[in-house]
Amino acid sequence: MRDKFVSQLDTLNDNLTSMCNLCQQAIENSVKALFVCADNNQKYEEIAQLVYDTDREIDDFEREIEGLCIRLLLQQQPVATDLRRISSALKMISDLERIGDQASDITELSEYIRSCSMEYKLHLKEMSRVVIRMVKKSISSYINHDINEAYAVIEMDNEVDALFDEVKSELISIITDEEADAELCIDLLMVSKYFERIADHAENIAEWVEYSITGFHRKDK
Repeated sequence: MRDKFVSQLDTLNDNLTSMCNLCQQAIENSVKALFVCADNNQKYEEIAQLVYDTDREIDDFEREIEGLCIRLLLQQQPVATDLRRISSALKMISDLERIGDQASDITELSEYIRSCSMEYKLHLKEMSRVVIRMVKKSISSYINHDINEAYAVIEMDNEVDALFDEVKSELISIITDEEADAELCIDLLMVSKYFERIADHAENIAEWVEYSITGFHRKDK
């Protein structure tokens, strides 16, 4: 019975890793969509379709992992650390699913944004790099039971918040120009907000890793 339980936990870890990899791909491709040349519509459409297809795969993984977690809880009746790991996984897949949705949202906005000047998108690229690392490290911390890696993710959220503030400041300075494209500025702000939200989801995942290891969730302290 224990061997079957361990095998199911391995499957859970594998599926979570795959789901995280898909989230990483979705973010990376949504960033590519932002930086595709405005006159390269075919390339943009190919990248955008990849993001939307990946988002659907992420949704499928959420349902599959949710079903596996429920079966583990009902059939194996885990206790202590095992129970916390499974219940944490149930929370984490919700955050991962939202990451996929927000990558799609960024891609939808990118069709217009990609025509704007590169100088107004530099911090978005920086934000995306940090966010991708956070998502990757948050799941790695779960798979490897690495609480220090989880703490590192939580700290990285401050870096994303600082970059978000930079983007806001930049946009404020741009929009004061009478010739500024207000709609473009709003779209850029929305994209930066989506990146900031993705970072929050990665931080949530890291906090659930902390709970799965220690039994305490920092928001309850």
